[in-house]
Amino acid sequence: MTDRELKRFPDHKFGQAFTTIKCECLSYLPWLQKRFRKAGGQVQQRKVNSLQELSDSYDIIVNCSGLGSKGLVGDTEVYPVRGQVLKVEAPWLQHFIRDGDGKTYIYPGMHSVTVGGTRQEGDWRLQGDEEDTKGILARCSRLEPSLSKAKVLSEWVGLRPCRRNPRVEWELVQLQGRRVPVIHNYGHGGWGVTLAWGTALDTVGLVRQCLQEMPLQAKL
Repeated sequence: MTDRELKRFPDHKFGQAFTTIKCECLSYLPWLQKRFRKAGGQVQQRKVNSLQELSDSYDIIVNCSGLGSKGLVGDTEVYPVRGQVLKVEAPWLQHFIRDGDGKTYIYPGMHSVTVGGTRQEGDWRLQGDEEDTKGILARCSRLEPSLSKAKVLSEWVGLRPCRRNPRVEWELVQLQGRRVPVIHNYGHGGWGVTLAWGTALDTVGLVRQCLQEMPLQAKL
């Protein structure tokens, strides 16, 4: 950033400016599901407490259960990082601003502006926290004073499914007397959208590998 641009942020000595894209997940995820259905995929909504419940119905299982993998496959390395953000009405903001610590950011969107946030490791709370809300508004208003005039539209809390390393691998699991390939794809943390296509392609490659090897196992 230029010296003139940095004058907007007197507490900062360095900054970067660049052009990128912002994914609106409230629109993006339904679009992905629609694409999946058009390709012949089926969607069922149900609670699965154990992989054993799927043993009679599927020859290959792809586990994308995120934080659910802690109980579903006994992965003690996965943990939540709580995030809280606010949606505010500030149509005059056209550019994103993000502090270097990654906890303070302002992201204009199609219908509102997202301001945040928090990164609270090991915190399972899904309820909004009033102190977090005050802190978010205070920090973001220091970066962009005009936010003090913005109307808060909503509050949102989510849990990032974190792991030291995302798990993208496969294993054979004994289910009801059968050895079933289980491909794992979870632990992306706060980078799910960023890593999704790459890890999905890796997962598809593992599924194809399993399909190639399954006939050989059957002959044995």
